[in-house]
Amino acid sequence: MDKPSIVSTPSTRFAENTPLLVIALLAVDGLHFVFARALHDYLPPVTSVLYVLGIGTLQVALFAIARRRFRWRTFRRHAWFFLAIGAIVAASTSINYTAVGYVDPGTASLLAQTSILFGVGFGVLWLRDRLTRPQWLGAVVAVGGVVIITFQSGDYLRLGSLLVVGSGFLYALHAAIVKRGGAEMEFVEFFLWRLMSTTGFLFLSATAQGMLIWPGGKAWLLLVLVATVDIIVSRSLYYLVLRRVSVSLLSLISTVSPVVAILWSFMLFHLWPGPRELLGGLAVLVGIAIVTGRRPS
Repeated sequence: MDKPSIVSTPSTRFAENTPLLVIALLAVDGLHFVFARALHDYLPPVTSVLYVLGIGTLQVALFAIARRRFRWRTFRRHAWFFLAIGAIVAASTSINYTAVGYVDPGTASLLAQTSILFGVGFGVLWLRDRLTRPQWLGAVVAVGGVVIITFQSGDYLRLGSLLVVGSGFLYALHAAIVKRGGAEMEFVEFFLWRLMSTTGFLFLSATAQGMLIWPGGKAWLLLVLVATVDIIVSRSLYYLVLRRVSVSLLSLISTVSPVVAILWSFMLFHLWPGPRELLGGLAVLVGIAIVTGRRPS
């Protein structure tokens, strides 16, 4: 059967232009913790996450139905895959929304870059990647930066920092699973069932904790904005770029996102990482730049 011809449109040309996709991703990727902090004053973290993911899921489901990409057999065929990444992302996102109650969005965004280190670790242990000595040194420098931020006098283990690092581990695990088992799936179907699975686990979590709270009018407006930008736009761009570039290159590109988060955090909440956090964050970014640089052949 012949494949249907594809008409070139501005949207398809944009989707095929990797540099434009990368620029667009960087413009919105750093807003995750900023949005989480904005919702923190309206709803409990687990409730915010549930509504954000739920609204995002509904938007993608409507788009999938319109494009005739809503197929139950896709979920049935890959049920364990979607349930696994759904549970992991639900836990990771809930942890992030909780963490901003303890640490400012800029510092959280810097610490979130540790997911790149975990991703490299999965590549070494799972995919048998090899690292050079400079890359091992870069990993040590990055871990040192995390230690500088996390361990502080009078507060030896900062809860918010540890939460973000733990979330980074979970998100790196999810990315490794997606890269290994989901790269060949049709994108709309993959994204729909990934969101549905995540929302399902968040609903169970919120119900178990007695956190099913109906938002007010202002909260609804913010929830719709966050779902559209942080879920639909940001994650669509993330997965599209992930399919076009290597994990290492995407990791290097992502180190720019904390700059966006710090600027937005200052403009909206007048929050700025302290000298210690900035020093530790710089060490994290430098270490990650080394780790994601040249790979051994």
